[in-house]
Amino acid sequence: MENPTQEFTQSTSSQKHLKLPLKSKDRTQVLQHMTELQKTGANWHDGRTFSLVYHAGDEHTEFLKKAYDLYFHENGLNPGAFPSIKKYEAEVVSMVCDLFHGATAAGTMTSGGSESIMMAVKTYRDYYASLGKTAQPEMILPRTIHPAFCKAAQYFKVKPIYVPVDQQFRADVAATEKAITPNTILIVGSAPAYPHGCMDPIEDLARLAQKHSISMHVDACVGGMSLPFLKKLGHAIPAFDFSIPGVTSISADLHKYGFTAKGASVIVYRSAELRRHQFFITQDWPGGLFASPSMTGTRPAGSIAAAWATFQALGEEGYLKLHQEIMTTAQKFKQGIQELGFKILGNPEMSVFAFTSPEPKEVNIYVVADLMEKKGWHVDRQLAPECIHLMITPAHTASVLHYLADLKEARDYSRAHPELATEGMAALYGMVAQIPDPTMIQQFLYNYMDERYLP
Repeated sequence: MENPTQEFTQSTSSQKHLKLPLKSKDRTQVLQHMTELQKTGANWHDGRTFSLVYHAGDEHTEFLKKAYDLYFHENGLNPGAFPSIKKYEAEVVSMVCDLFHGATAAGTMTSGGSESIMMAVKTYRDYYASLGKTAQPEMILPRTIHPAFCKAAQYFKVKPIYVPVDQQFRADVAATEKAITPNTILIVGSAPAYPHGCMDPIEDLARLAQKHSISMHVDACVGGMSLPFLKKLGHAIPAFDFSIPGVTSISADLHKYGFTAKGASVIVYRSAELRRHQFFITQDWPGGLFASPSMTGTRPAGSIAAAWATFQALGEEGYLKLHQEIMTTAQKFKQGIQELGFKILGNPEMSVFAFTSPEPKEVNIYVVADLMEKKGWHVDRQLAPECIHLMITPAHTASVLHYLADLKEARDYSRAHPELATEGMAALYGMVAQIPDPTMIQQFLYNYMDERYLP
């Protein structure tokens, strides 16, 4: 390409951009219009979605709104100006450290799991650089790890080394040890991994990390605010936290199974000394001394305040009650799905799981997904293996029987109409599963991202 700038200009010059309204509009009318537009989104309130929104009931949602609204304009960047925000964040992080048996642990809040993960990777890169390990740093990741680690690898120039998972969708420990090189700084495991809800063998991976004098991060963004309570309720939850000597950091989202307002996650380290490598500080700015704990500068104080408020309002008692309800509902889903002839993948420990069709030529799982969406469900499709993903919350307690009834109809209709595999999203996902050239899929995704920003 002789002139990439010219080609980029030509490719975007045909777009017609919207102009800012010349006159102010009535605020009531603007809100009414937004209310109508909101109705076009997925119906999470009635348990019709299985990701994205974690609804613990209308009463709790109204409480979250009030707690958030109290700090709507405050800025979490400067705790000196807003000391109550400092109190909320420090106490939330402290309570999470206690849940994870981290007597010496320290951490920060972030805007979400991706930022927590990116901060962990950045921290280890800088920590090992401070020890003189200046060669190309590498981290070992199971294939089921969240894509945020791949994003962090790209952002922070840490080479990702992927290892396979076993038949139960758990990281292969032998393959992990084989992948360790002098450049390895970090081993990562999930508790659990998002795609199938299965926990990696954290204790075995942590022993490897200790044996080779490297670090071990546990991605508990999905399960961090569920697993401790499930263990208290008597479920067989393997150890995953700082009770394992080799674990050096944990990421956990509060806005998932912690049921706080969106924009709340934590990243905690075994020691404050390790956490220091996450911070950014500079004394050379004419605007004054500057210190920032994570990726963002300005931080919404509302999400920090709402997280603290949720911890206070629910307490251990409230979380135990919520997770008992969630697991009871999840078991109903699993049992009903299996009775319909579908297969639960692996042996998921909590309320996140995936199911597939054991006879794909007779019942195409992507056709089932298309039919379920026509019935009003928002369906998360997955690849390798082809399956449907579910993540159960209290919002699904009242919808389980309806879901299973619709799933039965979708199964039967799929079996009777195999030609549907060449239509809709079933055709798209079926095609993607068979494309040998990943660059073709990447180009499709780039085009998709371009399209989403067209007005």
